[in-house]
Amino acid sequence: MGTRRRIPLERGVMVYLFAVAAALVSAMAGISQRLGLESAPEDSAMRLRLLTHGLRRGIWLVGFGLLLGQFVLQATALRFGQLSVVQPVLTLDLLFVVAILAVFFHRRVGWREWGAATAIVVGLGGFLLLASPAVGRGIPTAAGWVAVTCVVAAASASLVVTTRWGPRWWKATAFGAAAAVLFAYNAALTKATTTIITGGWRHVLTHWEPWAIGVTGLLGFFLLQNALHAGPIAASRATMVTVNPLVSIAIGATIFHEHLRTGHGLVVAEIFALLVLCAGGFGLANSPLVTGVEAEGQHGEVLGTPAVPPP
Repeated sequence: MGTRRRIPLERGVMVYLFAVAAALVSAMAGISQRLGLESAPEDSAMRLRLLTHGLRRGIWLVGFGLLLGQFVLQATALRFGQLSVVQPVLTLDLLFVVAILAVFFHRRVGWREWGAATAIVVGLGGFLLLASPAVGRGIPTAAGWVAVTCVVAAASASLVVTTRWGPRWWKATAFGAAAAVLFAYNAALTKATTTIITGGWRHVLTHWEPWAIGVTGLLGFFLLQNALHAGPIAASRATMVTVNPLVSIAIGATIFHEHLRTGHGLVVAEIFALLVLCAGGFGLANSPLVTGVEAEGQHGEVLGTPAVPPP
C-alpha cells in the first residue's frame, strides 16, 4: 500500500477557493440559462432549435459565458486538487442558487432551507475531514479509462432513453442525472489534461483526453439545457448536486487512486456524511424557495412564477 501524499496547505487553500468560486459562477450560469430557456417551445427538447432559441436570448448568452468561466475555475482547482475534493465542493452551487433567489428575487428563506443548507455544509465538511483524500496518480491507465468510459456511456444513454416517458419533473431529473454523469467524466478528463500540460503545451493535442473534454463537454451542456427546459430547476439541480460528486468520488478512488481513509468505522462515517450531503441537496432543491411553490399552495416552476420578473 503506497504512502498517502498530501498537498501543501497553501495549495490546498487555493484549491478550495477556486472550487467555491466555480460553484458560485455555476449557480449564476444555471439561473441565467433557465431564464433564457423558459419560453422555449415544449417540443424543442433534444433538438438543436432549443440551443438556437437560447442564442437569441441575451440572458442565456450571459449564462453561457459564465459556464465558460466556471470551467476555467474548476480546471484550475483540479490542476492542484483531487477529484474527490473539488467535485463535492461544487455542491455549494445550490447554496448560492438559494442566496441569489433570496436576495435578487426576494424569496423568503425558511427553516427548511436553513436545515437543508446546514446538512450540505455539515455533510461536505464531514466527508472531507473524515476521508481526507490523498493525492493519486495524475493520468489513469488505458484499462481504467476504457472501463469508466463504458460505464459512463451506458449510464448516460440509459437515462436519456427514460426521458421519453413520464412527467416533466422526471424528464428534468433524468436529463440532469445524465448531464451530471458526463460532467463528472469531463472533470476526470480535465484533471488528466492538467497533468499532461505540466510536461509542456507542445504535445498536449497529441493526447486524446483534451479532445474528449470538448466532446463530453458539449454533450453534457446539451443535456443540461434539456434538463433546464424539461421541468423545474429543482429537479435537475437535485440530481446534479448529488450524482456528480458521487460519480466523481468513485472515479477518483478507482482510476486515479485518490486514497480515502478507511478502517475504524471511517468508511461508514464517510458514507453517512455523503448521505447527509445528498439529503441536504435534495431537500434544498425541492424546497418552496427553489421550486416556486408558494405558501398559499399555488404551484409554479422556479424562475417561471409571476413573482419573478422577466429578464
